[in-house]
Amino acid sequence: MEPVIIVLIILVVLVFIALIKTIQVIPQASAAIVERFGRYTRTLNAGLNIVVPFIDTIRNRIDLREQVVPFPPQPVITQDNLVVNIDTVIYYQVTDARAATYEVASYIQAIEQLTVTTLRNIIGGMDLERTLTSREEINAALRGVLDEATGKWGIRVNRVELKAIEPPTSIQDSMEKQMRADRDKRAAILTAEGTRQAAILTAEGEKQSQILRAEGEAKAAALRAEGEAQAVRTVFEAIHAGDPDQKLLSYQYLQMLPKIAEGDANKLWIVPSEIGDALKGLSGAMGNFGAMGGGSGNGGSDKKIPERREKPSID
Repeated sequence: MEPVIIVLIILVVLVFIALIKTIQVIPQASAAIVERFGRYTRTLNAGLNIVVPFIDTIRNRIDLREQVVPFPPQPVITQDNLVVNIDTVIYYQVTDARAATYEVASYIQAIEQLTVTTLRNIIGGMDLERTLTSREEINAALRGVLDEATGKWGIRVNRVELKAIEPPTSIQDSMEKQMRADRDKRAAILTAEGTRQAAILTAEGEKQSQILRAEGEAKAAALRAEGEAQAVRTVFEAIHAGDPDQKLLSYQYLQMLPKIAEGDANKLWIVPSEIGDALKGLSGAMGNFGAMGGGSGNGGSDKKIPERREKPSID
């Protein structure tokens, strides 16, 4: 009985192993490649799958989710013969499990090498300044080349990102000095522009103040002239209303002559021709006044009166 029991136990174990190999559970977003006697048979998708035990074998299980693979820094020479280290990150996704298994031995290594060679081709046609400022252009060019090359491998490259572009230390120092010089230059330009604007505004303010001051002085002078004209008209009307004689006019004329000569700017004073007539009129008035005074005080002597009239006329 013991050999029969042992045989039964062996059969149960074999059946259990066969069942395990027959039932294959594939997780979601995964795929499995099935080979029969070393030849590709089919691709198992997510869920419960039945295979022939001991005949069908699982060659490879592939994750169909998007994968992120960072690559180490790669030295690349620019167009101006400068070596820069570039870190890249590739976002890819397997779209065909069979092609990813049989078309390329190791698609991760293939993508890495293709990325390095493509980067060298792209960066080799750019100088350092363009390389530092054209990340989007480099990403787009790199993604286009990788997507075209990896399509036959059953892989789709979704994105390519440049993590860092590190130029040599000496170049970094030179770039920092240049940036500092540019910032100092912009600061100096802004300061000069501010000073210029301030000077222009100050000049405009002074101009406006001088214009306003001149307008005020002109208006004041006009008002003063108008007042003086009004005063002259008033005096003239008062004089004509009083009907003065020639003697009074001569006396007022002589009183105005010292006022005309006042002022520091009057270096030369021209005596008007009318002063002679004024002096004659005034001397005539003084003679008449003396004649009247002599007649009352000296008893009305007629001999002294002509002498008093002739003296002012001689002088």
